[in-house]
Amino acid sequence: MAEVKASFFCGVLTVFLSSAVLAVVEDLDDTFKDTRVDDIWLVDFYAPWCGYCKKLEPVWSDVGAELKRSGSPVRVGKMDATAYPGIASEFGVRGYPTIKLLKGDLAYNYKGPRTKDDVIEFANRVAGPTVRALPSKQMFEHMMKRHDVLFVYIGGESPLKEKYIDVATELVVYTYFFSASEDALPESVALPELPAVVVFKDGAYFTYDEYEDGSLSSWVNKERFQGYLQIDGFTLYELGETGKLVAIAVIDEKDPTGDSGRLKTLIQRVAREYREQFNRDFQFGHMDGNDYINSLIMGEVAVPSVVILNTSNEQYFLPSEPTETMEQLVQFINSVLNGSAQACGGDGFVQRVKRVAFDARSTVMSVFRSSPVLGCFLFGLPLGVISLMCYGICTADDSADDVELLKKEGLTDEEEEEEEEEQRRAAELEGPGGGEQEEEEPDTQDKAPEEKKRD
Repeated sequence: MAEVKASFFCGVLTVFLSSAVLAVVEDLDDTFKDTRVDDIWLVDFYAPWCGYCKKLEPVWSDVGAELKRSGSPVRVGKMDATAYPGIASEFGVRGYPTIKLLKGDLAYNYKGPRTKDDVIEFANRVAGPTVRALPSKQMFEHMMKRHDVLFVYIGGESPLKEKYIDVATELVVYTYFFSASEDALPESVALPELPAVVVFKDGAYFTYDEYEDGSLSSWVNKERFQGYLQIDGFTLYELGETGKLVAIAVIDEKDPTGDSGRLKTLIQRVAREYREQFNRDFQFGHMDGNDYINSLIMGEVAVPSVVILNTSNEQYFLPSEPTETMEQLVQFINSVLNGSAQACGGDGFVQRVKRVAFDARSTVMSVFRSSPVLGCFLFGLPLGVISLMCYGICTADDSADDVELLKKEGLTDEEEEEEEEEQRRAAELEGPGGGEQEEEEPDTQDKAPEEKKRD
């Protein structure tokens, strides 16, 4: 009896906790449009049939529970975009799932990994102050240890600060923005003039120069990554938004002391020692394995090797010879920069056709590799039906041709049968008369002369 009571109590507790978790993620309807400006909302726009949306559901529940537990002002909700297409269209929803943070009249798109920690970090960053103050050296040093890339405005009120706030409002979805007075700077930082916008990364700091770097927004967008980083498919997509060419060492991480390790060290040195020469146009990094690169360029890249990608037009560059020294690597990068290197790929019509064919073949192969039975059913059944239809059409045409030929010769099956039937009937009608005549003839011949006279 005690065990039954314990099981019942655990079941009730589980249901209660599940209800509590679900309660922190609110189902939104069309009334949300009029009330959403009163709060900060993190909303998942989903479709009931979307597989990625179903995969996000448990993560989204964890996000809601964590933000609720931490006392965050962000409210978490979800909306069926297929049930309320007008609201989804108003917020610019084009695919599923789409995650947006709504803050006042502004809507910020989330484009990062769909993990609990990444989504929560995005929500806390965007929901907080656009530009955060660093009031002391201790706070400054703490933030430098916490962030790999740190943007700081240093100085008092100025037109540059107004531009900085505008850029922070636009790009806070990617990184944090801070402001500090000159007294809060570490002793190792010396600026020639104030006000200034400075980025701290890669163990150094770099100052924005309007005349050399162009617009502040473009400069921040290009500098929001470390000079060298490990690159995957998602990171490469983000790097494409900076407008830089991406120089990648395609290596095998399991070979840190061999050729892969040496090439990785070479490209790290170039990123560090040639920053002034290449930083404005190139982003450097490495990628473990060549599977992703092969699918991207629809070809085969050796491991280890260097490839430079232009994500804006899908072009890529490969060195004409193996890259084994710093001089060879720098020469190859310079050839891409001055236009003397041969570009491959692109986004022309031929390449688009090749991409469609390549993606189709890759999809078929992946289906057969993961489930041969399903692949045979999905692709074999339609091909079998089409083959039978083609065979039926072809044989029907041949039969029609044969019938036409027989008609021309007067030898169709129907006509032959009719002719045989007429002959049979004629034989039946003529048969009895002819038989009697044949039987009487021998009798007449056998009669004696006297009987012939009587007859």
